Amino acid sequence: MHSGMVLIWIGALLIVAGIVLAAGQVLWKGRLSDPHQIGASGSGTTLEPQGRVRAFHPRHHWPSILLIALGIILLLAKAAV
Repeated sequence: MHSGMVLIWIGALLIVAGIVLAAGQVLWKGRLSDPHQIGASGSGTTLEPQGRVRAFHPRHHWPSILLIALGIILLLAKAAV
């Protein structure tokens, strides 16, 4: 196997691993929101959060962002050659 092909495979695997890690962190964290009442009458419940969602903050996902960035760098390094 050529060394260029190995770089492509490693880059692709790093990107996939970064995406799986990011999704896993969100899913392992538990429920995304708690149900709460709609309006003052309390006619129904919703799963939407009351405040801002902090689950997708880059500070929490820096390892997955790093894996994806390394994968992209490897793919671009091979494309530049």
